[in-house]
Amino acid sequence: MSTPGTTLVVTNDFGPRIGGIESFVEDVCRFLDHDVVVLTCRVPGSEAYDRAAGFPIYRRDPVLLPTPGVAADAAGLLRRYGAERVVFGAAAPLSLLAPSLRAAGATKIIGISHGHELWWGRLPPSRALLRRMVAGLDRLTVISEFTGAGLRAALPPDLGRKLIMMPPPVDPAVFHPGDREPDGVVRCVAAARFVARKGIDVLLRAWQGVQDELGDSAELIIVGDGPQRRRLHALAAELKLTGTVRWAGPLSRPQVAEVLRGADLFALPVRTRLAGLEPEGLGLVFLEAAATGLPILVGDSGGAPETVLDGRSGYLVDPLDHDQLAARLLELIKDPALRGRLGEAGRAHALAGFGADRVRATLRELIT
Repeated sequence: MSTPGTTLVVTNDFGPRIGGIESFVEDVCRFLDHDVVVLTCRVPGSEAYDRAAGFPIYRRDPVLLPTPGVAADAAGLLRRYGAERVVFGAAAPLSLLAPSLRAAGATKIIGISHGHELWWGRLPPSRALLRRMVAGLDRLTVISEFTGAGLRAALPPDLGRKLIMMPPPVDPAVFHPGDREPDGVVRCVAAARFVARKGIDVLLRAWQGVQDELGDSAELIIVGDGPQRRRLHALAAELKLTGTVRWAGPLSRPQVAEVLRGADLFALPVRTRLAGLEPEGLGLVFLEAAATGLPILVGDSGGAPETVLDGRSGYLVDPLDHDQLAARLLELIKDPALRGRLGEAGRAHALAGFGADRVRATLRELIT
């Protein structure tokens, strides 16, 4: 029915939904040569996606939780496909299933963390659960030095030694510079889920200063969707930005890459919220923009500074200071030679530390 190397992937974050974690888990399946079986949640419109995947996908429940029923289904898939390896697409909370799956025959169990696990370690009741999760794993991957340090601080030394760096990968075949013909308009892109942490409201306020000085010779393209969509659209209207802001909606990864290739810079002033409980874990889209050859403006939050060489591939900005952000935007918009130098350094930085080949090698070493 399948080869002995099959890996069971258990995840709530999977296509056809669009998002950074979903993309990361899809990359995991690709790096394992699609010799996987996936247990994930039900989402509308998944039938066509599942048929085209090229590997078996089983769905149950709107959200998977570490319940006896999910454990039984996962153990059944292990036996049915002869799988001995398990990857949890997001370690919290599904890696609480690890002891059950090890009892069912799993010999190697890996959990992937994405940053939201940090708050589990900062509150006493959830810290105990985090330690249980990590105790059941062979290794837990982290996406940045920042998230690794935060998780190690919450774990005893023996569990902390299970952590290993494996950031989400940047695919240079997808994210690479384009050859856009100049048309007199400088385009800045932001791409994110519309939640407060991403700082799109601050970006809009900064863009008002750009528009006041440059008029329609600069355009801001905002990719994404989320719970703050109406609020952000209303803010743009209040600031009278409708002529220089384009809302692109949620896009697939290849579509995002195409938008980036047609742009000149990228900006997203991500910020830390909830008294430090909600920082930015890393920011894959910053690296994807850098790999496309764009200078990036990055909010100083969590692991986001690891994506930029401040002053060499872009700039770190105060995520609450829209005047500072406006000044940096204007500096880059007005100076194409500076954009070129920063973009070239950013592409080298993104591919050296976060290239797909490096991440693939780490995963395959972990799982064997």
